[in-house]
Amino acid sequence: MAYIVALDQGTTSSRAILFNEKGSILGIQQKEFPQYFPHSGWVEHDPQEIWNTQFEVFKALLKVSEISPEDITAIGITNQRETTVVWDRRTGEPVYKAIVWQDKRTSDYCEQLKSDGHEAIIRSKTGLVIDSYFSGTKIHWMLENVKGARELAEAGHLCFGTIDTWLVWRLTKGEVHATDYTNASRTMMYNIVENRWDEELLKMLNVPASMLPEAHPSSYHFGDFDYEGVKIPIMGIAGDQQAALFGQACFEPGDAKNTYGTGCFMLMNTGNQCEISKSGLLTTMACSVGDELTYALEGSIFIAGAAIQWLRDALRVIDDASDSEYFATQVDTNDVYLVPAFAGLGAPYWDQYSRGAIFGLTRDTGKNHIIKAALQSIAYQTRDVKSAMEQDSGIALNTLMVDGGATANDYLMQFQSDILGTEVDRPEITESTALGAAYLAGLTAGVWTLEEIKKVRKTERKFTPNISKSERDKLYKNWQKAVERTFNWSKEE
Repeated sequence: MAYIVALDQGTTSSRAILFNEKGSILGIQQKEFPQYFPHSGWVEHDPQEIWNTQFEVFKALLKVSEISPEDITAIGITNQRETTVVWDRRTGEPVYKAIVWQDKRTSDYCEQLKSDGHEAIIRSKTGLVIDSYFSGTKIHWMLENVKGARELAEAGHLCFGTIDTWLVWRLTKGEVHATDYTNASRTMMYNIVENRWDEELLKMLNVPASMLPEAHPSSYHFGDFDYEGVKIPIMGIAGDQQAALFGQACFEPGDAKNTYGTGCFMLMNTGNQCEISKSGLLTTMACSVGDELTYALEGSIFIAGAAIQWLRDALRVIDDASDSEYFATQVDTNDVYLVPAFAGLGAPYWDQYSRGAIFGLTRDTGKNHIIKAALQSIAYQTRDVKSAMEQDSGIALNTLMVDGGATANDYLMQFQSDILGTEVDRPEITESTALGAAYLAGLTAGVWTLEEIKKVRKTERKFTPNISKSERDKLYKNWQKAVERTFNWSKEE
């Protein structure tokens, strides 16, 4: 029996998941870690806490599952993307906390890059828009604002990495400084057309090339984790959303999935065609197996499940995220709209100055209306992205593959189908992100072939639309009106 461990390092927790050669889950261990908010719009993690929690859940998984290190065929890594770590290669110590993908501190610098006329060149080379979301401006901020960092970087002493790179560095005890194409493509420094770090972009951001990791295909032997004297090969890496696309077996052009997590991310496989979006989407590198590159269109929604966490932790109107389904079904009307632009708006709007708002409040509005509106906002934002994706690709989506924690909410999935006018397909295994990392590692190790992976995926339930087109269009039109009114809210005149 072959065992694959997926290390799933997310925005709020680190997880380790054990898979067998049939792609079945045999065990899961998870541990949350602190979020730091030192200033308004700033979001940080402690890289050491990320490493510690990831190592702890790995150890716990082996213990609870009663397997030894020798039993593990390979490790696959999937990670929160864009979150940026810079550390001293001599000591392994971070020079600053990790700046999280949600962080907005570089918004003004992004505006400067736009006004300096760099938007077109960045778009054509990276497939990305200029936004504080991506890693490049975060590195720039550290080099400019952390005392001594610029000098250390120029002397060749600093390493940059997204979280996958940081984990590989720690797992291999500093022997390997590497990433995969999917994570590299999210840095705003990687030329996805020529598949290399781009000197012009590095010069623009003033980032020394010596800081950068080597980039490899997602299915690749990245190095070995020496655990208790046993060398366990690390054989797959992918950013969480590309891993989920792979885990859903979306291997053909036109295949699409949506992952419902802290944010919400919809990707469509476009094959070996690097198509630059004209509708506010991103072009990104999908998981590559071997020498042939694969691309995808992506719509990034910053706040999805995080809106439900906000209801629980900040407003305290629910005790558990799963309670949202019950309360949403206690309201018959759809008059309240919540736009969760807590970290600005992502695709297809890309307004980093938008802020959250609730519209349609009346005297009889209660907590149930707001809970329902928060759930619906996830579905409405997905409709925004689907419309842009169809416009770019010329492909009408008849079925949307879904995964992630919020897919357990039947109300949300039904409303998602209603507002899209599209079938929503929920798989038996909704851990598509970790499954994708496991598949990539298993492919490298020879456990699976692509054809075998396709046969593994099974549907648990399909949701089909049950409202009329006129009702769907009316609801969506009001959503668009609400979104428009949040634009540029925090921008100083």
